[in-house]
Parts: sequence; C-alpha cells; structure tokens
Amino acid sequence: MTEHEHVRVAVIGSGFGGLGAAVRLRREGVTDFVVLERAGSVGGTWRDNSYPGCACDVPSHLYSFSFAPHPDWPRTFSGQEHIRAYLEHVADVFRLRPHLRFDSEVKMMTWDADRLCWDIETSSGRLSADLVVSATGPLSDPKTPDIPGLDSFPGKVFHSARWDHDYDLRGKRVAMVGTGASAIQIVPAIQPEVAQLTLFQRTPPWVMPRVDRSITGFERRLHQQLPFTTYARRGLLWGIRELQVQAFTKRPGELGLVEKLAKSNMARAIKDPALRAKLTPDYRIGCKRILLSSTYYPALAQPNVDLVASGLSEVRGSTLVAADGSEAEVDAIIFGTGFHVTDMPIADRVMGADGRTLAEAWKGGMEALRGASAAGFPNWMTIIGPNTGLGNSSMILMIESQLNYLADFVRQLDVLGGRAALDARPSAVHAWNRRVQERMKRTVWNTGGCTSWYLDAGGRNTTIWPGTTTEFRRATRRVDLAEYEVLRGKDVKAINEDKQDKQGEQGEQGKGDKEEVNA
Repeated sequence: MTEHEHVRVAVIGSGFGGLGAAVRLRREGVTDFVVLERAGSVGGTWRDNSYPGCACDVPSHLYSFSFAPHPDWPRTFSGQEHIRAYLEHVADVFRLRPHLRFDSEVKMMTWDADRLCWDIETSSGRLSADLVVSATGPLSDPKTPDIPGLDSFPGKVFHSARWDHDYDLRGKRVAMVGTGASAIQIVPAIQPEVAQLTLFQRTPPWVMPRVDRSITGFERRLHQQLPFTTYARRGLLWGIRELQVQAFTKRPGELGLVEKLAKSNMARAIKDPALRAKLTPDYRIGCKRILLSSTYYPALAQPNVDLVASGLSEVRGSTLVAADGSEAEVDAIIFGTGFHVTDMPIADRVMGADGRTLAEAWKGGMEALRGASAAGFPNWMTIIGPNTGLGNSSMILMIESQLNYLADFVRQLDVLGGRAALDARPSAVHAWNRRVQERMKRTVWNTGGCTSWYLDAGGRNTTIWPGTTTEFRRATRRVDLAEYEVLRGKDVKAINEDKQDKQGEQGEQGKGDKEEVNA
C-alpha cells in the first residue's frame, strides 16, 4: 500500500460480506477498490473459528452465494474447513486477489468534509477512499467476561474463536464456559479425550437434532452436470425457512410443537431426571438462537462431564467458583461466550462528519437506514448492520440483499456525477428504525422471556430482522434519494484557497502575538 493511495471504494473485511461486496463492485464495473483485511488470509469468522467440531448450522447449499453455487459440498451441513475453502475459491474465481490487502487492520477512518472522502489509517499505511463498505461482521471480536481472579489462573485460557491448537487437551481437566452455538460443538468434540469436562451453564439452550449426512457422489455429480438442480435444492431450503418466519415474528405460540420435539431430543440421551431438569429452558424456543446438535446431549451424559447450572463468578488459583458456590479444579478454561455484537469495536474507529465516532452516535443503540447507512457518516455503508440478523435462515441471503443496495448506491453516485456524497437523513434513519422496532414487539425474540445476545445494553433488539428475507430484499432493492442528503464537495482550487486563507490567518495571528510580546 502506497503512502497516499486513493481508491474509489475501500471494503473492510474479507469474510462473506467483504468478498461479496468485492464481487458485486467488479460486476458494477468498479475496479478501483481494495479489500482491507487485518489477518493474513480471507475467511472472516470461518478463518478465526477453527475449534474442534466447528461447523455451520445452516445447510451448505443455502450457506453459499447464489452467484457462486458450489455443487461439490461434502456434507449437508459443512464444516469450517470446507466453508473457508469455499471463500478462498470465491476469491480466486472472481479474481479478487489483486484487490486484497492483508495484515492491514483499520485503526481509524475519518471523514474529510472538504474532499468528500474517508481518510483511513491502517496497520500497513494510510489511504483515502470515496466510499467505505464496512464488512467486519458481528461475529469477529470475541467477548470474554471480566471474571475476578482470572488473571491469576495458572493454567491455559483462551476463547473458542482464538483456539490454541498447540495446547494438548488430552488428559486435562477442562472448563467450558458458556452454552452457545460454539460450546455445543466443542463439548462433544473434546469430551472423549479430556480427563474431566466441567460445563458452566448460565442459561440452557434449546437444542434440536442436527440431521447431517454425507452428500452422496451421485448427488454431487448430478449438481455438477445439471446446475439447475443445485438452484432447485437451494430454493427448496430457502422456501421452507421463509414459511417458518411467521411463527417467529407474529405467532410465537405456534412454536410449542417445536419445543416438544426439542424435549424429545433431550429425553432420548439424558435419562437422569435431575440433569434433564437442569437442561430444560424456561423460556419460549426461538427467543435465543435455536441450536442444532445430535451429539451434545449424549456427551453431557458421559461420566467425565459435570454440568454446573450456574455462571462462573470467580477464579481462585486453579479453582473455579460458580455463582451457586460450587467449585471445580481445572487445568484449562475455554470461553464460548460470544462476540461484541451490539457494541462492535469497529464503531470506535469511524469518525463521522460532526466529529463523533460511530460508537458515540450509537450510544443509545445501533440504528442504520435499511441496515446499511448511519446518519452523519456520508458514503459509509455496513454489511450485516443493525437489525439485519436472522434467527432461522441463512445470513448469505441478507448479505446479497445489502449488496443490491450497495450496487444502487454506487449507481446513484455515478448519476449525481462530480464530487458528491450521500448522507442518510436522521429523519429517514429514525423512521426506518421505528418501523423495525414496532414490528419487533410481537416477535419471539422480544416476548419469549429470555435475555439473549440479540439485545443491547438497554434491552432493545438491534440485531434481528423481524420479517422474511423476501421483505428485506424488497426493502433494499434500490436507494431512495429522498432518504439522503446529497453533499457536494468543493473543487481542488477552492480547497487550496481555504488552506491558504487558514495559513494566512495563522500567520497574522502569530505576528500579532509576537508584537504583543515585544510591546
């Protein structure tokens, strides 16, 4: 990266969102862009999360780009290594490598109102861009709780998203903190090899069977030779999930049957009534993320596993103390405690038009017009922004909808011509957010009786989209210029004249100060 490089578009992150944005930009004829990635390879969360048993809980043919179908998925629910390989494949097939800037973590982005561009400081140098697409993703920065005494723990400590592959768990006493999507995959993967596994559970999850299998050679050949069968399979998977949305968003009471299925899944593996009671949630299924596993409950029933139905509250040397007072001696602690979702660290590194950071603007809760544009941050868009998450389907569908919005955003800038920028009007942002939050009131995520990572510190759901993916695609089909303020920049001559005037004022001020001192 050159010291004063300027590009038309800077994309932050090279996961699904970042690579998807790069592909869409090329398809729109935009080739003057870079993809800034803090790590040394593409993949995003599928690069960072490499823990044992890591896999996707969305069917493979739905968890891939519609413009890059993959007929050769090995399993119906693919593992981390296959998804990461798919993203590497996308980077190669769509010729994105020349645009990638690895080891380039964004330190700060500052809007320059005179030049109508973003000044970007990275760990590998500085550059500027007319438009920034932030695709850092909500599952990129691990969250580790502040546990008293943790700093003095003599053993090994790491987060599931930063797995230490050099540390051998065999024969160790291991504590798993958390019972989210990562934990239910890690527990059955490491249970057979550890001496003792203690699972600290604050809230039990609802767990449905994971109907996973190898995709047969016949199926794969069929998809390769008749590509329409791949699209048909994807369409069927999508349609089923679209039909399920009503139960989550409008009629949570209909989820009672699903709860019975989840309880039957538990009863088949957990015969101990006391353990079954600890594992039974007291909230409506769907309020927290529904997890998929056919091996989690069988692992918990093994003699070397101890479930502590209470959160970790203190560490005393190698002794872990739960909130209920129970203790466990361990050699290693693994945190499966999620990510900074509603308080994304990237927000502290974006300085907008009024001198406030995005984190300051979002102090009362995240909100963005159509999940993409924040007021006061011109020509800045986010992929997987506020209220774009899903509780039952593939995020790739939402990402592609936002890529449609990005494409039209670029087209609108082209139509405006010259030095122009689009800044979301506060009234438009607030109106969009009011409609979203009003719809959210009836959903299972707000009425189900749980506390989840979907909610921010103020208890507001700023994460989930309260509708179908079809509705979101319709809402993001095009940019409505009435929802934006069009900013026009000064020409280079005017900017230089302003600088000269400022320098002259500073010189006169300095001269006056000197005369006053001499007097």
